[in-house]
Amino acid sequence: MSASALVLVPARMSSTRLPGKPLAEIAGQPMIVQVWRRAMEAEIGPVVVACDDARIAEAVAAAGGEAVLTDPAHQSGSDRIFEAIGKVDPDGRHSVIVNVQGDLPTIEPEAIRACFQPLETPEVDIATLATEITVAEERTNPNVVKMVGTEVAPGRMRALYFTRATAPHGNGPLYHHIGLYTYRRAALERFVSLPQSTLEKREKLEQLRALEDGMRIDVALVDTVPLGVDTPADLERARAALA
Repeated sequence: MSASALVLVPARMSSTRLPGKPLAEIAGQPMIVQVWRRAMEAEIGPVVVACDDARIAEAVAAAGGEAVLTDPAHQSGSDRIFEAIGKVDPDGRHSVIVNVQGDLPTIEPEAIRACFQPLETPEVDIATLATEITVAEERTNPNVVKMVGTEVAPGRMRALYFTRATAPHGNGPLYHHIGLYTYRRAALERFVSLPQSTLEKREKLEQLRALEDGMRIDVALVDTVPLGVDTPADLERARAALA
């Protein structure tokens, strides 16, 4: 199946908390180049950065990568990658689309591969990642999105819900959702055509749109949460991690 995967890395310049984020320098390279390299190291298919600014595209090209310019008005990474695949692969040669967020410079190539594997099950529309919460504070932190699911195989769960609340109730593990996605191309096309759903707007989690529409999301469990860079403090942690 790997021969048909296309890896897209969405990136936009206008971050409110960290302007110019994709070009922030980490270990001698712009952050977007670090993410592109991790995605290349996963070796599951060609990698293309989908960006909204020529400066990002130039940085990627200077590192030997491929980038495509997309509409700056896109509100979500899924909309941006959907436009990009129409430009990069108009003939539909790639049936599986991997979305690696452009602000995860410490993402492990093994995690990208893990996110790809659940689509080997034909009934799965979308795959994503989660890890068991081990820090007590994260159980109640609304910025840590929880995945509520049921085990379908060792290291694999079927997602029933995603929430910012502490869930499920009672004794047992809680799972921290990691926002990296693999889509069947047809599922991505269906997803971006849907209006925002009620629970999506309430929780501010776009993956709920897919669940509310009846799509199946399976979750691969991994050991660590990659560092997402949203603030200057996050950037310093990423620089230390990759130094």
